[in-house]
Amino acid sequence: MPTSLSSLSSLCTCGCFSGWTRLTATTSRAVPDCSPSWGPSPEVDEIPSHDRPRVGSWASPVPSMPAPWGTWEMEINEGPNSYENRTSHNLVLKLEVPGTDSHRGPKGGPKKGPKELKKPRISETSFTAQPGRLQEVGITRTNSPPSFMVEQLLSSPGSLPQGLTQEESDKQMERNVDKALQNLPKSINERIAKSPRRLLVQRSPQGQRLRQGILRGATIAFITTGYEGKRFIYEKAYELGIRIVLIDSPTSWCQTLVEEKKAVKFIPVDMSQASSEVVKSCLTALEACENDPLVGKVDGLATFAELSVPLTARLAELLGLPGPQPDATDKARDKAATRRAMRQNGLPTPPVYEIRCDADVEKAAEVVGFPAVLKPVSGAASVGVKKVESLEELRATYEARHQELGSLVVSSGNIVKDDGSQGGKAIGAASVIGARFLLESYLDGDEVDVDVIMSDGEWQFAAVSDNGPTLEPYFNETWAVSPSLLPRKKQVELRELAVSSVKALGFQEGIFHVELKYTSNHGPQLIEVNARMGGGPVYATNLRTWGVDLVEEALFCAAGIPSRPVVPRLPIECIANADVNALRSGRLTDLNFMKPLFDREGVISHNCHVSVGEEVVGPMDGLPTWLVEVVVSKGTPREALDFLLRLEEEVQENVQVA
Repeated sequence: MPTSLSSLSSLCTCGCFSGWTRLTATTSRAVPDCSPSWGPSPEVDEIPSHDRPRVGSWASPVPSMPAPWGTWEMEINEGPNSYENRTSHNLVLKLEVPGTDSHRGPKGGPKKGPKELKKPRISETSFTAQPGRLQEVGITRTNSPPSFMVEQLLSSPGSLPQGLTQEESDKQMERNVDKALQNLPKSINERIAKSPRRLLVQRSPQGQRLRQGILRGATIAFITTGYEGKRFIYEKAYELGIRIVLIDSPTSWCQTLVEEKKAVKFIPVDMSQASSEVVKSCLTALEACENDPLVGKVDGLATFAELSVPLTARLAELLGLPGPQPDATDKARDKAATRRAMRQNGLPTPPVYEIRCDADVEKAAEVVGFPAVLKPVSGAASVGVKKVESLEELRATYEARHQELGSLVVSSGNIVKDDGSQGGKAIGAASVIGARFLLESYLDGDEVDVDVIMSDGEWQFAAVSDNGPTLEPYFNETWAVSPSLLPRKKQVELRELAVSSVKALGFQEGIFHVELKYTSNHGPQLIEVNARMGGGPVYATNLRTWGVDLVEEALFCAAGIPSRPVVPRLPIECIANADVNALRSGRLTDLNFMKPLFDREGVISHNCHVSVGEEVVGPMDGLPTWLVEVVVSKGTPREALDFLLRLEEEVQENVQVA
């Protein structure tokens, strides 16, 4: 187990880790669990209190950040003694001719002036004793050794000109990038191959400009486009100069992007077919693009829809394009496989049991215990997820799963309510998610999201943001704040587990939205890995907090371009957001609850999810309805969260249902 995770638990006398059953690396035998049973500590305070606010430090979201230990309460000292203003001291080695010292000349005579000093030389003793070593560095005895080589051996860098200043270096890099961008080859693979590697992986504005230049003109096919609220993704791709190809169901909204000249082609595919047939249809259409003068050869594939991630990986593999291994995406989508991969790689995981039929329910209860969480093995968007407190409740919840999943359909890669607008072409969610369920131990504690960018097999960005307590028993999301308010030590542990989890599943490139909890008794624990950019305000949050454009970085990965996002020393803004849940069921009589959000200083955006007369559901009756998404900005994360929670109270006071 990695050192960074050593705080997850302590070793008990028998040598096993407390809190979960793990497999040994050598024998794969289950080590008996002799720890206390799982479950939340009764004294855990999950909600940040105004009397005891969580005030911590932020962890660097990139490797080797100049100021990884910065805290929100630190003073940035810009005085003459600050770190940034300290004068550097150069150590100079003065060479003296043998037989001299700093005061006397040779043989004790008067010291000679600078012009009379002899050049550094290699003694006859060194030539005799160390000929092989001198030859290794290019100095031979046959000829008088060149001054350059002797100087570099004895006083490197010697009389070489000093390196460029930072300003000169930046200007030179700009010139190098301009040169690299001139006359770029048509093929994106040739562009990458012919670009200087040190510039291509430079974490700087110049490096980002080179990567953007290589991406410009690339043809990227998007496999299903999601709901229309994701329009900003394709508009950003258009801004970057991407030639956009869209593959989706025949009735998808995304056809309008072709009409607006923002996409070059829309390819309708019947998504109600069996998955194997969808693969064939997409593959045939993508291969045909090469002979289409409007499109040409496709350079990369991308998707921002959860249910299309495995399909996109398979198409990339078949077409020989950049992308994750299908096996990795399958493990991420399959929560049972995710847990197995965690155990196999020595990472912490709670007790779990897979339920395939009614006969498995009682055994699952025995293994996992209560409280527990029942969830579809390949679920998404919290569909079918519920906390259960007893065997009776588990049985009832499991039996009701078909009714819940049957009321939902899949449209454009997203799970939505069946309102008939899909024209009979939508697929029932139950057929996509499947009947397999997972029962796992309930995790208490602080929940976080970690947005991870992987490139060249290593993490290049991993930003931690806090999540509010989900609305149980259905685990509906409430609020989030970035940067995190947790202590830096916890953030680092969570970040390392997030990255380790992504690697354990087999990913080397891509964008990931990883959900975790820092539990009271067992430290950081994984909830799930989403192998795509997070939804909702995740894009805006990372852009406004750290200046990182996740759409741009996702397109780099799709095209095989290295990702090295440029991140400032301190967060740019502090962002909090909430999806305000309906707290009671009924029919909405008006939208007056939106009034507190209008023209309010600090409110960045608000997006109403409902309409007048719509039936909404409260947590007592099922998965709650989201009323409105709110995003705010303040000077510190604590101020942003406090402001958001006050706004939510005002919104809830104005909700009227009949």
